[in-house]
Amino acid sequence: MENNLNAVELKYRKWIIILSVAIPLVVALLFGVKLKDFGYDVEPLSFLPPIYATINGITAVLLITAVWAIKNGKRQLHENLMKTAIACSVAFLGMYVAYHMTADSTKFGGEGTIKYIYYFILFTHIILSVIIIPFVLITYVRALAERFDKHKKLARITYPMWLYVAVTGVIVYLMISPYYAH
Repeated sequence: MENNLNAVELKYRKWIIILSVAIPLVVALLFGVKLKDFGYDVEPLSFLPPIYATINGITAVLLITAVWAIKNGKRQLHENLMKTAIACSVAFLGMYVAYHMTADSTKFGGEGTIKYIYYFILFTHIILSVIIIPFVLITYVRALAERFDKHKKLARITYPMWLYVAVTGVIVYLMISPYYAH
């Protein structure tokens, strides 16, 4: 495998592995940490969920627009849109963790079929949000390395997964938002 990697890919390989493992672990650990348990009197950051849901929606629009841009030969626009999508995902992650460190988890209040639909969407969203991390990082590094054939091949897998995660993030928010404590 190493023989197939160029210098740029080798340079980032260790970071891709570290981030692909560390991000989900840190998020899972911090999800269970409540600042109030450490004596901090912090109000829940209840204004964050609509903001980070909006960021997920913006990410979806950025991804769709980035695909349009590259298909229309606008490589610099594509690159800028993808960098912005990555920045949005990082911002989402920070806000998501901050919210969950200051607020108790919200239980979904729907009953019947809608409950099963919600949990299916939530489960697939969470699983793919973990799986997508190395895909995004490798796809991005392949572009940096100017390995556009390999970039394009992997982007065909990365794009629909990332778009699904972004769109279902909005759907999960819309479905759970009526049950947030005010």
